[in-house]
Amino acid sequence: MEIISIDELHDKVQQMGEKDLILDVRSLEEYSAGHIEGSQNTPHEEVSAIAEDLKGYDKIYVHCKMGGRAKMASESLINAGLDNIVCVGNGGMERWMEMSWPVQK
Repeated sequence: MEIISIDELHDKVQQMGEKDLILDVRSLEEYSAGHIEGSQNTPHEEVSAIAEDLKGYDKIYVHCKMGGRAKMASESLINAGLDNIVCVGNGGMERWMEMSWPVQK
């Protein structure tokens, strides 16, 4: 499993195409409080249910608040047969907010 930091994700956001997805696996409440523009929210315990829908993407960047849930969700998706998963396992929305990078509410 490829693991990157939230800083690396921030550097990639501007170059992402339609075949790339940022998957925010925090709770709906956390997502509503602020998220990365263009990201999709599916809580980490529900990602297996959308695995089939995610197969059409080139890369799926899975992130959460600090990295723990992103790792669990990434493992679930890999176990469901996906090979396009990039886990944002070092940092997450907590650091994104600390850095004052743009968020959507």
